[in-house]
Amino acid sequence: MIKLMNFNIGGGNPIVLIAGPCVIENEKMILETADEIKKITTGLGFPLIFKSSYKKANRTSGNSFTGLETNEALKILGKVKEVFALPVITDIHTEQEAEVAAEYVDALQIPAFLCRQTDLLTAAGKTGKIVNIKKGQFLAPEDMKHAADKVIRTGNNNVMLTERGTTFGYHNLVVDMRSLVIMRKLGYPVVMDATHSVQLPSKGDFSSGDPEFIKPLARAAVAIGVDALFLEVHPDPSKALSDAASQLPLSELKALLEEIKELDDLTKKNYLKKM
Repeated sequence: MIKLMNFNIGGGNPIVLIAGPCVIENEKMILETADEIKKITTGLGFPLIFKSSYKKANRTSGNSFTGLETNEALKILGKVKEVFALPVITDIHTEQEAEVAAEYVDALQIPAFLCRQTDLLTAAGKTGKIVNIKKGQFLAPEDMKHAADKVIRTGNNNVMLTERGTTFGYHNLVVDMRSLVIMRKLGYPVVMDATHSVQLPSKGDFSSGDPEFIKPLARAAVAIGVDALFLEVHPDPSKALSDAASQLPLSELKALLEEIKELDDLTKKNYLKKM
């Protein structure tokens, strides 16, 4: 279990939402989206961690948007934290980024492609921040033990593990729901990323996706008993500068979370408390 501000992640506690636009496109959109997500989650009683990447270093094409200037983007995340009193998480890609981003956020996220990078995991651990490690599309869930151990060795026990789909042939992912159970047995809070899991990776010059499966995957994972749900949410996904085909429209968030809350209450009451 991890303590963050006024709520706990894991240990049979109510599910936490990690949500926000894929990447920081501009300050106005980020602040307006954070405001709306907070209103929705506060009304439903969801603990919220706001997520947005200040940099996207793993785009399919060299012509794709990778983010604003680093300091500008991180200051926007810092403003979200200050204005809305929300914890914030963002991706990092190098050891140097760990220390820089840690000055603005509460949690650091390790992208799936980089989950075996020892120096990166060590640097993230040394910041003392929560480290959310996304399971590589190429890894078995039990192999995430080694990724987590690299953070734990720094003396930082605040580790979360995230499922985001496994490579299934070319340009496709599949989610094996057993991985959520297997990773939970490793002893860390488990997160389900229901948006990246519907990607169709690197299909042409950019990644496509099947957004119709976001909600079914989210509901299935919550029924299993995940500790947090990760959703990339955008006011208008069709105009998003990154992951346009796999973000949830902001207008659909409230209805989904109403279903999620019911499922989570039932699951935690009847199953997880007995574990």
